[in-house]
Amino acid sequence: MLLLPAGMMQRIPKPDASPESAADSAPEPTLTGSYLVLQSSTGSVCEVPLRDYLIGAVGAEMPADYAPEALKAQVIACHTYAERIRKQNAAAPDSALCGADFSDDSSKYQAFFTEDAMRQFYGDAYEESYAKIAAAVDAVGDQLLCFEGEPIAAAFHAVSSGETESAETVWGNALPYLISVPSAADRSAPDFEETVSIPPETLQKALSAQNPDCTFPDDPAQWFSAPECTPAGTVLQIRCGDRQWSGQLLREVLGLRAACFTVQYDGIQFLFTTHGHGHDVGMSQYGANAMAQEGCGYAEILQHYYPNTVLQQSAD
Repeated sequence: MLLLPAGMMQRIPKPDASPESAADSAPEPTLTGSYLVLQSSTGSVCEVPLRDYLIGAVGAEMPADYAPEALKAQVIACHTYAERIRKQNAAAPDSALCGADFSDDSSKYQAFFTEDAMRQFYGDAYEESYAKIAAAVDAVGDQLLCFEGEPIAAAFHAVSSGETESAETVWGNALPYLISVPSAADRSAPDFEETVSIPPETLQKALSAQNPDCTFPDDPAQWFSAPECTPAGTVLQIRCGDRQWSGQLLREVLGLRAACFTVQYDGIQFLFTTHGHGHDVGMSQYGANAMAQEGCGYAEILQHYYPNTVLQQSAD
């Protein structure tokens, strides 16, 4: 076991609520336990009570103006994710975590807001947003989503392509609860489609940095082949230059919003049109909100996006 360096342990204070928000909020449940979170901005390890962690994670991961049942689904997804990662890191400690269960680095783990970060992010809407998220945590914060008795890999993303993808398609690891399911409401999301333009020289520089051996024809119109796609539209493989690229890698290298994209050359630049936002695996947050607005409860939302799973009480 790794020990925390002296002076590195902190406790994040509980956010102060106004008299009005405190009166309107539900009584706090008995949520025991805490997580050790490595703050990427300071390098310090903070002991965060479970309730505070879930509020900070949901506040960082889902818009607070989403429907209450969608927020409850997100609470359980965040709690389940955290428990799974905590167990994994306890079994095989990562020295980079300095003894923490995980970090707040959203490029590696789920995001998390401290009180100050949450106040800054929500501004004048902080009190209302905090109360709404806290109510969702108080309602379902003691539940986990499990498969065969263990917390699942509760992946989630902002907006799907209209149909989520399987973990096997995106990450090469088949899981019976991370399979493709319909999420048609996502097609109505305001940011469902985005087109970005990339000049040939910029694209060539980015791909050459990733693969220095890649060569390109003189005519940019000949750089890309027709893509091989899944039924949901995710690009599995596409030739660019003299190399085959996965859609996920191109998404990462080019900073695209999704691996569900089309590309065309207009004689001056490449136009990438993406559908959805995120890796497209697990729960679509926009789709979850749409289901909630249609009257679905959090359990129904979770069962749709994570089939073959069951809700269980946390041991915390």
